[in-house]
Amino acid sequence: MNKKVLVVGAGLGGLATALRLVKRGYSVEMIEKNEQAGGRLNQIKKDGFTFDTGPSFFSMSYEFEEFARDCNIELPFDYFELDPLYSVNFKDNPRTFHLFKDAQKLAEQFAEIEPDFQEKFEKYQKKAGALFNDTVDLVIKQNFNSMLHYIFTLMRVNPVHIPVLFKSFYQHVNKYFSSKEAVQIISLVAFFLGRTPFDTMAIYSLLSYTEFKHDGYYNVKGGMYKIVEGLVKELEKENIRIHYNTEITGFEEKNGKLLSLIDQNGKKWQSDSYLINSDAAWFRGNIFKRKAYSEKKLDKMSWTMGYLTFYVGIKRKLPMVDHHNYYLGGNYEAYANNIMQNPDTLEKPYYYVNVLSKNNADCAPEGCESLFFVCPVPNLYHKPDWSDKQEIVNSIIDDFSERIGVNIQKEIVTQTIYTPIEWRDRFNLHRGSGLGLSHNMNQIGHMRPRNVDEKYNNVFYVGASTAPGAGLPMAIISSKLAFERIDKHFR
Repeated sequence: MNKKVLVVGAGLGGLATALRLVKRGYSVEMIEKNEQAGGRLNQIKKDGFTFDTGPSFFSMSYEFEEFARDCNIELPFDYFELDPLYSVNFKDNPRTFHLFKDAQKLAEQFAEIEPDFQEKFEKYQKKAGALFNDTVDLVIKQNFNSMLHYIFTLMRVNPVHIPVLFKSFYQHVNKYFSSKEAVQIISLVAFFLGRTPFDTMAIYSLLSYTEFKHDGYYNVKGGMYKIVEGLVKELEKENIRIHYNTEITGFEEKNGKLLSLIDQNGKKWQSDSYLINSDAAWFRGNIFKRKAYSEKKLDKMSWTMGYLTFYVGIKRKLPMVDHHNYYLGGNYEAYANNIMQNPDTLEKPYYYVNVLSKNNADCAPEGCESLFFVCPVPNLYHKPDWSDKQEIVNSIIDDFSERIGVNIQKEIVTQTIYTPIEWRDRFNLHRGSGLGLSHNMNQIGHMRPRNVDEKYNNVFYVGASTAPGAGLPMAIISSKLAFERIDKHFR
């Protein structure tokens, strides 16, 4: 087959789809706005330190393995399972909770505050597993050709799950657990979708099943960016070139077909079809100028929170800190439930600290650590001014220092801060919303911006804001769905 596909954006979804295409005989060319591939799954190298900039672990490893089989390659990176999955620390509780997959080991840590934790946990997981098994293959892993197709598919889902559609994640977890610690720890996973447990649908408690029962979490040897480097090398073997520092700013069309995309230098990029790995809603509005995706209309959609991320290299080791750590504040419910209404408070519901050098010694100079902090914050619609970023970062570092008993402020060698402004400008994310569109009832399945364009029959989409949604395994699934669309187009 000599049909050509131009892939716009070298994020995980774009890279994976490009490899699927070239392995099936398509001619593929790629362009990327930034200086290196990866999208939000990226890397900073600075002052001798290496930092992952976005995702720091992944789930559903079997989706990556299936992808490798589909492409007839060996998976081009090495990964290892996490157990404990991560650690959780409370502001008002000196104990560190380690999230083991073994239910008994996990339950032992709650013996004093929730003696029947294991029984409750198994009951909760049974429901989470049922949600996962009854919905994932039906609703997440297939393309929908019409609203009727989507509705008929939903009708095939076990009706016993209907009540969870009308509950929040937090309400659902509260049904099973009584202690503050258990409820907050179990509901943390909702933040992974870019919203809080208070405005995430209870159906996503299925993520708890993927955490503890189904497959768990994994790290990549050498850092998460090895996923990107591995895929780029596989594409290089197929002589696929990525043109970096190339941003699409315009287009040409004729008779309902896209003829070319135009970059910032006026160069026209022509192809038989186009795969967009930029945010699917943003691209429709900002490049194709669709009225349905104007800035005013985009603002009316439900977006994920912003993220304040900062990358700190320190000149000492932190043996008391694990690889993946969550630090919960004393105002978890009050702040998380009102994060969009109260954007200026310094105390956050939680922040996450990843010590990449804990299991990857070459990511920091000898005797040093690479620290990656993440804190959920309002996006730019609610907090457009980030002139106070250093003050907020300092408050988090001070809190972290107090909790671990080591003042790391004086140990800092290097520091880089990304506010929602940087996430917006670097990755074309509307209002700096870290994970793109949220996953409410009106923005999932067929209701999400489709992965085939509504006007140009030769334009397709892949990534977080199209089907099926946000997350690394979702990007791999999205690449399969996009490939199926393109392949069908040419058959």
